[in-house]
Amino acid sequence: MALPIPIDQLKQLLIGDGVIDLDRFNEIAAEAARKNQDLLDVLVAERIVDPDYLDNIIAKALGVARVNFATSNIDREVVKSLPEDVARSRQVILFAREPDGTFDAAMTDPSDLATREFLEERLKAKIKPFFATHEDLNRGFSVYGYELGQDFKKLIDDNIRQSLLAGAQDAKTAADDLPIIAIVDNVLSYALASRASDVHIEILDDATYIRYRIDGILYEIMSIPKDIHSAIVARIKLLAGLKLDEHYAPQDGRFRYELGTQSIDVRVSVMPTFYGEKVEMRLLESSEKPLSLEELGLSSEDDAIVTENLKKAYGMIISSGPTGSGKTTTLYALMNILNKPQVNVTTIEDPIEYNMRYVNQTQINPQAGITFASGLRALLRQDPNIIMVGEIRDAETADISVQAALTGHLLLSSLHTNDAPSAVPRLFDLGVPPFLVSSVLNMIVAQRLVRRICQTCIYSYDADDGAIATMTEQLRRTAAGGTPKVSPPTVLYRGKGCTSCGGTGYRGRIGIFEIMQIEEKIKEIITKPEFNLEELRAQASANGMATMFEDGLRKIQLAQTTLEEVLRVIRE
Repeated sequence: MALPIPIDQLKQLLIGDGVIDLDRFNEIAAEAARKNQDLLDVLVAERIVDPDYLDNIIAKALGVARVNFATSNIDREVVKSLPEDVARSRQVILFAREPDGTFDAAMTDPSDLATREFLEERLKAKIKPFFATHEDLNRGFSVYGYELGQDFKKLIDDNIRQSLLAGAQDAKTAADDLPIIAIVDNVLSYALASRASDVHIEILDDATYIRYRIDGILYEIMSIPKDIHSAIVARIKLLAGLKLDEHYAPQDGRFRYELGTQSIDVRVSVMPTFYGEKVEMRLLESSEKPLSLEELGLSSEDDAIVTENLKKAYGMIISSGPTGSGKTTTLYALMNILNKPQVNVTTIEDPIEYNMRYVNQTQINPQAGITFASGLRALLRQDPNIIMVGEIRDAETADISVQAALTGHLLLSSLHTNDAPSAVPRLFDLGVPPFLVSSVLNMIVAQRLVRRICQTCIYSYDADDGAIATMTEQLRRTAAGGTPKVSPPTVLYRGKGCTSCGGTGYRGRIGIFEIMQIEEKIKEIITKPEFNLEELRAQASANGMATMFEDGLRKIQLAQTTLEEVLRVIRE
């Protein structure tokens, strides 16, 4: 979030409230400038202040009220008084109108006189500014998404009709056809309005289907005639710089898509299937940044464990979980903490998802001979202190990673395992001897992503006997014979479904975690001739490790997610 008040004023407010001293503030301000990050984000990430406190003191300093769309109503008709492109470019939402005709306007910067004068001139009415965060504005923008959804299929159908009338064309001509351009643009703009992370365009025997992944769940959006499938694929290939005449080999590319002031990197994968080519587009916000540990969802206890392990000068930290569980985002958050002027941070990744200032990032490129193993070997000649390997996939990468971690480097990487203890036998499978595993490992972080309850439509209800019995049984299964760290909550939460969350009851995602520290008793179990995974789990639990299910119950108690969500990801 950009700073809407002078930095000196913020400094005086925070020092005056006793939340920070002058030296610490100056240190954090210098660090934010060095990493090219927003000062407010760094203050929150460092746990100096919480976001709610910051929002309130900024609103007070600006002399305006703060609006929170999680608890305040939005008048849909008033919102539409301003076109979406104007609202996004000016970062403002008109959310109510007072009896005298004054518009209530939520702004990230209420002191922006130019925008206020622009609105008053355009609307021929007075404007009353309110302070709102970017998250609040995004909730307001979801109203436009709802309206777009009403017109989406009509727009697509109109352009399909025009494209079919044009008849068969060669790939290049079809890709430049205005109706096809409009279809692809509408698919992308509606995906952004729906907060989709992925767009799937799949051809079957009778039609082409478009599906969006929203908060980790795939939803079928619509089907279109397969006659225009090749033209849509050609358009996406053209945008991504791929070969239009190649239909029998996989291709990967990327392009940037602009919507108002929003800039999205679109990663494209085209794969031949039985009926034709399937397209998958991953949508990545260009401005997206590594999150703080708190924003990822780590509890204060787990945060302290991770922070302590990041102070170690060498060894290996593993992030584990299935595909799409947020491992890479966690690794970036850890690197963001480690990214200091005194150290050289280098990475080998596939792909590079976030561009981090002062971190030397390398993309693997097998055609050029850059694999995880060869790239890591080259990185070791770059005088690194901290190395991040996107994923340990094979024995050669595992061997080089272990050697690097044993020779004075802190190495971060990921593995595909179901929980934290399972990462140990996975390293055995990759050829790492048990004595080296016990010597090199510092910590294993396992995780899943659960959907957050929409805070606009959240409600509570009493857990029935069936729900409590389910939680009790799952605790018994996952506690590895130890005493559960939490009790089944008696009050549960859900979202009713509203415009803000697209009727799902969920908005956004948060991690649930399982963190295993490698201490002496754990090392003894790892090096036993007859290694036993259940014994390892039991010892980790005895050492205080909370399982992912237990962490999920904590987040249920905090009204962050639902029991159904936690059970869904734990049982996958």
